[in-house]
Amino acid sequence: MAHSHHHHEHSVSNYNSAFAIGIALNLIYVVVEAVYGVITDSLALLADAGHNLSDVVTLVLAWGAFALAKKAATDQRTYGFRKVTILASLTSAVLLLLALGAIAWEAIQRFSYPRPVAGTTVMVVAFIGCFD
Repeated sequence: MAHSHHHHEHSVSNYNSAFAIGIALNLIYVVVEAVYGVITDSLALLADAGHNLSDVVTLVLAWGAFALAKKAATDQRTYGFRKVTILASLTSAVLLLLALGAIAWEAIQRFSYPRPVAGTTVMVVAFIGCFD
């Protein structure tokens, strides 16, 4: 069986647009989760809003690092600014760990003062997240 050879191009033509769209969509969802998390006092929604906010921050850091990494090397910076991508990753990891600590602290507090779960609201907001 003969296979026709053809080329598929799957590269992103404009990373700035990709970053902007990703940031905007995630930020909208963070607001939705945070608002409904506060209204229903849902730790699940607030925790996921915090996690998605860290994704937004990570995207912003990655976008900035991507822009800086393209700068040419100089006499003072012989490697250019490419190392900033590593710092952006480290910053993202630290922020995620801080968010995890805050979520864990609140979850532990909830063992002492349990609250009812607004199941329908959590499910609807989670369903909306499927399209984010």
